[in-house]
Amino acid sequence: MAADPDRQGPPAREAFARFVALTTRWSDNDAYGHLNNVIYYALFDSAVNAILIEAGLLDPASSPIIGLVVESNCRFYASLTYPEQAEVGVAVEHLGRSSVRYHLAVFKAGAATAAAAGRYTHVYVERATSQPVPIPDGHRRLMEALKPPERGEA
Repeated sequence: MAADPDRQGPPAREAFARFVALTTRWSDNDAYGHLNNVIYYALFDSAVNAILIEAGLLDPASSPIIGLVVESNCRFYASLTYPEQAEVGVAVEHLGRSSVRYHLAVFKAGAATAAAAGRYTHVYVERATSQPVPIPDGHRRLMEALKPPERGEA
């Protein structure tokens, strides 16, 4: 992977192809009065799976092919706290034969820049064997649509 552009500061909304609105919960706050670090990973996971479920591509209980998270990271820029509404920006950064790397960011609802951003890689496997398989065609079409617009495109 090339140098992480998030090191330059929080990404803007324009870096993402899709947004998923999520509600923070009372239990998300930590002893310091803001969302605990692990909550951002849960928001990433919830956003990606919500998109897959909405598209009819994932049944968490019975899909024979599933994406397993094999790598994730997060960089923090600002704190969110309950009861703020969050929006998770989702973009496909890399699409391989059996894996996809998402660029994700958590925004306070309506904010221009992210409070946190990171990456999350799914490897697609057969549920029964955990052996990697090619990304199914329906998933691949959705993922292609989640690639961010090229700079300069309208």
